[in-house]
Amino acid sequence: MNAMRVATPPAAAPATPAPVPTTWTTGSTEVFRTGTWRHALPRHLQAPAPCHQACPLGGEIAEWMGLARAGDWLGAWRVLTRHNPFPAIAGRICHHPCESACNRGAWDEALSICKLERFVGDEAIAQGWAFEPPPAARAGHVAIVGGGPAGLSAAFQLRRRGWRVSLYEAGAQLGGLMRHGIPPYRLSRAVLDAEIARIVALGVEVHLQAPLSGPADLQALRAGHDAVFVATGAALPRRLPGLPYDGRRVLDGAAYLQAASAGRAPALGPAVVVIGGGSAALDAARSARRAGHAVSILALESREAMPAQREEVEEALEEGITLLDGAQLERLEQVEAGADGAALRLHCRRVRHVPAAGRAGWRVEPLPEPGFVLAADALLVSIGQDPDLAPFAGVVACQPTLLDSGRDGSTTTPGLWAGGDLASAERFATTAVGMGRRAALAIHHTLLGTAPPVAPYEEVVAPQAIATWYHPHAPRAEAGRLDAAARLADGAEVQRGLGAAQARAEAARCFSCGHCIACDNCVAYCPDLAVQPADSGGYAVLADYCKGCGLCVRECPTGALRMEEEAP
Repeated sequence: MNAMRVATPPAAAPATPAPVPTTWTTGSTEVFRTGTWRHALPRHLQAPAPCHQACPLGGEIAEWMGLARAGDWLGAWRVLTRHNPFPAIAGRICHHPCESACNRGAWDEALSICKLERFVGDEAIAQGWAFEPPPAARAGHVAIVGGGPAGLSAAFQLRRRGWRVSLYEAGAQLGGLMRHGIPPYRLSRAVLDAEIARIVALGVEVHLQAPLSGPADLQALRAGHDAVFVATGAALPRRLPGLPYDGRRVLDGAAYLQAASAGRAPALGPAVVVIGGGSAALDAARSARRAGHAVSILALESREAMPAQREEVEEALEEGITLLDGAQLERLEQVEAGADGAALRLHCRRVRHVPAAGRAGWRVEPLPEPGFVLAADALLVSIGQDPDLAPFAGVVACQPTLLDSGRDGSTTTPGLWAGGDLASAERFATTAVGMGRRAALAIHHTLLGTAPPVAPYEEVVAPQAIATWYHPHAPRAEAGRLDAAARLADGAEVQRGLGAAQARAEAARCFSCGHCIACDNCVAYCPDLAVQPADSGGYAVLADYCKGCGLCVRECPTGALRMEEEAP
């Protein structure tokens, strides 16, 4: 049997090596451009914090707060005074809407912005810091009428930009409302004088006892200057009809307050009643209390709805002032002084506010309960003030009780701007400072012949944009206030300031909303290494690799990152 031969297969060709799995490679992953997976891309931004939006001055709060956190008080003061030359003043009297808007309030307690501003301002006074000299003088000459918060603010902003500024004040001293309408126990005159002097030192030409008597004076100022800013305030007191204003038993609260603030409070008798619920009424009442009177406040509004700040009401009650809120005067009776020595009988009734149609939005409705009578030696009426519009008749368009002006202070008359209480019914000193700044910038660009810059629109940083887990809960700093007995004895400032350690700790509580703090979280948490520090500062997102997962946005402790959907 023949043996079977088995065919030997030909030798196999060498196999092609399999590709090495990517998980084994020691090369770069840059070849995997995963950016095509995303539908949105993160963007680093500097968005407005809600405190900035609420600030009547437009202050860059998050920026100066960051410098304060690092202990750079001079840097913080320089940023603060870009918008506000009165940080020590504002830190005492501002109604601080910024704090109501603070995102930290939704986490634990709002930041004590006002007290921090006071600390920075007081530090500047203590250290003798001065504003940088203005640049080379410009050819234009601007007249400012009124040496109150709006006029001084405008003078500061224009002078620091090199314009020649002449300031005309009707009174014997600068300060306006800050001097004549806010008592020394709220605003130290040493602080007021120091911050005004710093502005004048820039080279502002001051003319005291130079009132604007009528339209002819206004026309003369317009003819002699390249621009005019008027901020003559609101000095005409509103009066309740039917009252015998004699300056002895029935007085305007503003006139009494001005005299008391100057140390010349008239004698009023033991018992005084103040009508009004705003800050001016509280100031008049507390000044009368310091003059030794027993004081009652009669306010239309309920305590919760009174226009005065809550802390003012609390301090007045601590000082022994009686508050009769939700009540109105129906009739005043003058009698022969009785056993109590009082010659006035105030017949009053309890009321409540109810909604109403029209601009007022509410009306007063008497309650059915019986009325009551107050005995008093004097009555101070403090229900607001209006500007004197007579000097502007025939020159500038006016509303019924205000000069007509735009947001930048421009009026219907070319070359004439207005601000402060003359052009606004808000009646806050810091609102007036902000109006002075906006008008000054408008005047600056008008004289230069340039358009003012337009800031790009950005949405305000919302609380949910903050990675709050990076911010441990911490109590708000409290400065406290002087004991009631001590403050009544010597008239010292009621509210105290923060100490340096307190101020530094409080600044550390700031979320820095919308401002990058270079924490590198966006770099550390990106799973694709798609965020890198940029050579020019800040960070760059590498679009070729970012998958749009949003981890960087989620881990940003300041809300300075936002996912933006990309157009197809």
